Amino acid sequence: MIKEAKISSLVSLFPLPQYVVVLEDIEKTRLVPIWIGVNEGNAIALEMQGEKFPRPLTHDLVVNLLVSVQAKIEKVVINDLKENSYYAIIHLRHNGKVLEIDARPSDSLALAVRVRCPIFIDEKVLKICPQIEGQITDEEIEKFKNSLKTMTPEEFFKSLEEAPVKTDPEPGQDFPDQEEGGEDDEEEGDDEEEKP
Repeated sequence: MIKEAKISSLVSLFPLPQYVVVLEDIEKTRLVPIWIGVNEGNAIALEMQGEKFPRPLTHDLVVNLLVSVQAKIEKVVINDLKENSYYAIIHLRHNGKVLEIDARPSDSLALAVRVRCPIFIDEKVLKICPQIEGQITDEEIEKFKNSLKTMTPEEFFKSLEEAPVKTDPEPGQDFPDQEEGGEDDEEEGDDEEEKP
């Protein structure tokens, strides 16, 4: 099962040649940070800012090629997380057929912002990051963005491994040894596409 998401923010890690693109599910319960290269980060940032260039950049060229062969990107899905790297699938419609193209999340998102298609995250990816009780506030997003500026992908994923895993009780059952008003997991995110 997949859940729709949006780009919540794009954080430059200057002087490192990296960005972190932060995805937020539309229910505002999880933030998913994906470390990406500077070129892909710039491609996303420039499009989100409405910058136009006289000649097509790489992702603009891909969109132009798709248009010229009458193909359409229907959606992109962040579909897996393996060894601290995210994976994505671009769902492309051409001649009545839907094709699933393996892609990096950074390129998928750079294309998604250009064609204005929906972005989704597979639930198996979302389940890896801790769940926030209640909706994410603007303050929490800012705090999270600031923490990403000094955190490496390895440190982020290590913090996920060390966090206690929260599981859902069976219907009609409560967790043993769990009291009301216990601590909620606050950390979230989960992704690293390109390592420093």
